[in-house]
Parts: sequence; C-alpha cells; structure tokens
Amino acid sequence: MTEADKPEPVDLDKAMLDPGSVFASPEVLLQHDSLTTDQKIEILRRWAYDASEVCVAVEEGMPDGESDLLRRIMLALTRLAGDIDLERTGPSKQHGIPRSALKAR
Repeated sequence: MTEADKPEPVDLDKAMLDPGSVFASPEVLLQHDSLTTDQKIEILRRWAYDASEVCVAVEEGMPDGESDLLRRIMLALTRLAGDIDLERTGPSKQHGIPRSALKAR
C-alpha cells in the first residue's frame, strides 16, 4: 500500500460528537481500517441516537431528514456487534442503544 492509498486519519473526538460530519455514510465508516471494531461500534451507537432524534423531530412535524439513515446505521451496527437486544433500549423516544444491548459476537 502506498502513502496515497492510506485512509486519512480520523478525528476520533469529532467522529464521536458528530459522526455524519466525518463519515459520508455508515458504510464508509465500516470500511475505515484505522478504527477498531469497538470504536466503530461506539460511533455507530452515537450516530443511531442522533438519527433517532431526527426521526422523533419528523414525527413531531419537523421537515424530513434522511429517511433510511437509522436503518442503515442499525444494519452496520448489527454487522459489527451481532444481534441487538431491542428490549434494552432507553425509556425516551430516541431510545438509545446501551452497550448492554449489544450481544456478544
């Protein structure tokens, strides 16, 4: 692999705060070789919460966001972490995915 082929380094702090500003899609995040599986899972968990907030806003009458982003994030998360125990989601409309909901790989 040449220097030109190496992926750009990721600003992990920024990715944790605003995943969509660092990665074009959940699929791009999955392909990033410089992140560990645990880092990818944590970023996806946070991104899922953000996407669910958009879904709640749309439900409450705000203009539409990307309609399938949450589904794509959940598919990426399932690919990395295995099945997700949806019975262990948070009590709010956004739910959130606690680490305990991620079943062992």
